[in-house]
Amino acid sequence: MEYLSPLDASFLDVEDEDPHASLAIASIAVLDGPAPSQAEFAEAIRARLPLVPRYRQKVRRVPFNLGRPVWADDPDFDLDFHLRRTALVAPGDDAALQRLVGRIMAQRLDRERPLWEDWLIEGLPSGRWAVLSKVHHCMIDGISGTELYRLICDTGPKPRRLPADDWQPRTVGGDLDLALDACGQLVRIPFEQTRLLALAARRPGDAVARLRETARGISALVQGLLRATPTSVSGPLGRARRYAVARMPLADIALAADAHRVTVNDVYLAAVAGAFRRLLLSRDEEPGPDAIRTLIPVSMRGDDERHLLDNRLASMLLQLPVEIEAPAERLRAVHRRVAELRAIHEVEAGAALVSLAEQEPFAAVSFLIRTALRLPQRALATVTTNVPGPSVQLYILGRPVREILPYVPIAERMRIGVSVLTYAGQAAFGITADFAAVPEADEFAAAVVDEVAKLRPTASPRMKAAPKAPRRRATTRIAEPA
Repeated sequence: MEYLSPLDASFLDVEDEDPHASLAIASIAVLDGPAPSQAEFAEAIRARLPLVPRYRQKVRRVPFNLGRPVWADDPDFDLDFHLRRTALVAPGDDAALQRLVGRIMAQRLDRERPLWEDWLIEGLPSGRWAVLSKVHHCMIDGISGTELYRLICDTGPKPRRLPADDWQPRTVGGDLDLALDACGQLVRIPFEQTRLLALAARRPGDAVARLRETARGISALVQGLLRATPTSVSGPLGRARRYAVARMPLADIALAADAHRVTVNDVYLAAVAGAFRRLLLSRDEEPGPDAIRTLIPVSMRGDDERHLLDNRLASMLLQLPVEIEAPAERLRAVHRRVAELRAIHEVEAGAALVSLAEQEPFAAVSFLIRTALRLPQRALATVTTNVPGPSVQLYILGRPVREILPYVPIAERMRIGVSVLTYAGQAAFGITADFAAVPEADEFAAAVVDEVAKLRPTASPRMKAAPKAPRRRATTRIAEPA
């Protein structure tokens, strides 16, 4: 049986406990025209189903929550159910596309079927069309979402040769089989825990050092979950969503990062902090030092794990310096705070807790998660994600993908979510907001781009022509939200 990890299953728990949340992530690929017929589009996706087994699997819960949910082949899989088609009202501009995305993403995926949909959207300017890929977060994170593009798309105008499809649905048995298998796993847990303790005892010095680092990181995580100053950007959510987009050349962010000797992620987070400061001031609210704390999901994938379609995330909880007025000082504060969180191994501590959950009875883990979700969280105001998109030009049915726009879900009283995805030399910022609570979504998206522009140096043409590449650290790679 293929089991969901506790982290994968936690996204289902969030939906179960929050009736206003839809925990699907998405991206919108915009392509040159003409748009294919529905039959052509369906055949292109059908031919790639062998590359993505999850697209024909649904989630099955174990009776009494004795064990983790399992991925089970859907014997009634119907591709037509998952392929949708719609068109924008003329003139098909960005505003129309964003309204459509907000409506589509506000609706939950059907738990009785494989948890994904592809929407073909016609009516974009210049004869272009788009594909909105909507996938539940229990299936993938941001990095594996990029891998999904590699599987679904081609890297040239000519479609590649694909494997034959000999799929036949496999059965995982009935509820009794699932319950018995879960009981067998429960019996094995003490033996596995003993084995891990024995491995640690062989090198006690290393074990003590890791335990000390983990304790420091957990302490930082706990402090990051303390109640923040109440603001209007956090609170109960409705079901409806707003979606806004802003774009800028990736080179502009890289230039700012190089000029200030920080990372691209630092520039992005400082720009988001500046946008939140503007929003609070426009609402006559004080941007205090503990007003906006963000959840930053960090990818824990090794280079040999990028092809795995699942979630491999830990979390960083960062206090955005919205109290600082000067953009350059705000950027230095972000850089310093991120470095401090790395130094105390907050991310590694979060990863250790996720790993520990793998070795505990799932019923207890799920109970703790659901109990925590029933308590109104007042520590986090937003989620910020940064995903490097595909590094090569992509094609669908011979049409080139011109841009990819990201969408991050919001839940748990976080009324604004911010995502950025880079592709083809462009950084696309996607802002997800509660429809009623944040009517300023468009202004917020524009503010993020403007804040980056304020960090660019007023340099000579020579400097602009050949900027140095910004310094990067593998540990700062940010993926989709946890």
